[in-house]
Amino acid sequence: MLNALRVGDFRLLWAARAVSAFGTWLLVVAVPAHVFQLTGSVMAAGAALAAEFLPVVLLRPFAGVVVDRWDRRRLMIAADVLRAAAVALLLLARDPGDLWLVYLALVVESTGTVVFRPAAQAHTPVVVGTGTALSGANALNSVTDGVARLVGAPLGAALMALVGFHVLVLADVASYLVSAVLLALLSRHPSTGGRRGVGRELAEGFAFLRSDRTASVLLVVSTVFLAANASLSALLVPFGLTAFGGTAAVGLVMSGLGVGFLLGAPAARFLVDRLRAGPLLAAALAVTAVGFVLLFSSTTLTWALPAAVVIGAAGSAALVVTQTALQRVTPGEVLGRVSAVLFTGEAAATFVGALVGPALAELTSARTTAYAACAVTVIAAVYATSTPSVHQPFAR
Repeated sequence: MLNALRVGDFRLLWAARAVSAFGTWLLVVAVPAHVFQLTGSVMAAGAALAAEFLPVVLLRPFAGVVVDRWDRRRLMIAADVLRAAAVALLLLARDPGDLWLVYLALVVESTGTVVFRPAAQAHTPVVVGTGTALSGANALNSVTDGVARLVGAPLGAALMALVGFHVLVLADVASYLVSAVLLALLSRHPSTGGRRGVGRELAEGFAFLRSDRTASVLLVVSTVFLAANASLSALLVPFGLTAFGGTAAVGLVMSGLGVGFLLGAPAARFLVDRLRAGPLLAAALAVTAVGFVLLFSSTTLTWALPAAVVIGAAGSAALVVTQTALQRVTPGEVLGRVSAVLFTGEAAATFVGALVGPALAELTSARTTAYAACAVTVIAAVYATSTPSVHQPFAR
């Protein structure tokens, strides 16, 4: 897993992502908790998550064209600067009447992420290749996300009580600016795609998805699973505040997710080069489904923390398998566009899930919503195992 760090450009890319991820995770609990404290509304807290994914749904395919057309290094730098400015708007949200500023900040920040994420994903195989270093790089990114969850979420929850919401906002702004500086040190790589019409370039990305069964199945499975995941992610903070007793307890649950990511990523990195992707992905989804029910059936941290670890480990494995398989079967000249389509599906699913989950919970209960999410995830797992194209081994 660490062999990817021998590549200087990947070290810079990884460090930039790590710094910005840590800053972001400081606010993962703080923003919905701030909204919930201002309004007392589960729907308002869930809408904060939905606001983050609205630009992704609308803009991500076009972002993929931009990623394949322009210098990815410059795009990532510009995205970081935009995200820093957007997060700074949260400093102005001080009472319920300012709630629109929270949503505006999240929408603008997400617009920057719309560009940054496919650019970073498409740039990774450029700097490390498509061999075993690629699976190592993806696993390392998942481990880093796990550390950010493990440290950032509980630290942010604790600091919110100690120093207040606005100090955390400043820390996140600083993280984006540091990331931009690190990315400025990357070597320059020419874009691999020509400058043809946007419509034609988008059509090429969709044409590849239609022609390659593996990529299209990954898109469907990932989209269905993330709809279920988002329906519960939108509930986690308000559910934790009422069931476990405050932001510190919610931070510990987020920490459990991070521990799971730390455990799952190295295992997935080992397995993804040795086993068929379909069964491996299906197993990860099935375990995640069990974790959903366990977490939202818990009334104490004694059960919630192990459930969070299970979800984090299985989710990390699913992420590594999906990303590595997609990167290996997709030609480099269309990888940005194909990644963008995948992320658009994920974002659309997350947007819908973030709205449906809280609505269903208010009509029924968090436990019933967890059962529904579990059922949807199992359907995604069955689809993965029943599709021969997903079963092809990807190790080279």
